[in-house]
Amino acid sequence: MLSRLLTERSSVFERADPYAVSDYVNRHVGSHCIRLPATGSPRASLNHRQFASLDLCRISYGGSVRVISPALESIFHLQILLRGHCLWRDHRQEHYFVPGDLLLINPDDPVDLTYSEDCEKFILKLPVSLLESICDDQRWQRPSEGVRFMEKRYRLVDLEGFSNLVSMVCDEAEAGDLQLPKVQEHFAQILGSKLLTLLKTNVCRERLSSQAASFERILEYIEANLKQDISPESLARQASMSLRSLYGLFERRLGTTPKHYIRQKKLERIRVCLSDPSCPVRNVTELALDYGFLHLGRFAESYRLQFGELPSDTLKRRGG
Repeated sequence: MLSRLLTERSSVFERADPYAVSDYVNRHVGSHCIRLPATGSPRASLNHRQFASLDLCRISYGGSVRVISPALESIFHLQILLRGHCLWRDHRQEHYFVPGDLLLINPDDPVDLTYSEDCEKFILKLPVSLLESICDDQRWQRPSEGVRFMEKRYRLVDLEGFSNLVSMVCDEAEAGDLQLPKVQEHFAQILGSKLLTLLKTNVCRERLSSQAASFERILEYIEANLKQDISPESLARQASMSLRSLYGLFERRLGTTPKHYIRQKKLERIRVCLSDPSCPVRNVTELALDYGFLHLGRFAESYRLQFGELPSDTLKRRGG
């Protein structure tokens, strides 16, 4: 099945200068630099196709090459190892990848990879905007800091149906004159949705209801997602009602606004964590940021107004 991930019909370079291949990759697949061994004359090969908002790439450098990038910024990289092996280094550990392994690189992940001489990879480049639009269309909650995949390494055989889907996308990309932009975009949406459902992410995929949700269900949803960036607008979309209806519902039932209620519940949750000795808390700042309070001065003042003391005072009294 992996042999179908771009054929010679998509060939751009065959046994070429690795630096020429690297320059092409920088322009189409992702910014990086390469370090070649001091001896030898490695020859690189590259197959590439653009497909809707995706880029599909099959690459081998023909030598033990180190690939470095500070971050990919606005794109995700999904890399499938086809042959050889690859070493990924991060701040604390190393990950050794073998054929059939899948590596998922987030936009803010520094890249430090070393390919074996016989290493060959398939790379799928996905723009951040694609995954964000899928979350919005599905009414999934995505954190304000952006969509992130929580694990880097997966086995392709454990991802049901994914290798078949990627192969189908490659087949469509190589369909020549039969390519249809709307069909391509549809495939890209399916592939992105599959990734968001198969892999562990920071996206909350729970939806309130396909119809207007009960008020109790809305409150339960808020309680279950207090660490997410729940705006009144996103809550209204989740509840399948207009923003005006949502505000009216909160006013009738609680005499407050959705925004004020959400902030109040976040503060209450933080107070429980600060008060409970069994809840691991390193400091007040870290806990406030976990719940989306980015302005620490306003957070401390809101906390004092609600509970009559500063959050640091609550933490000092733990276990007392």
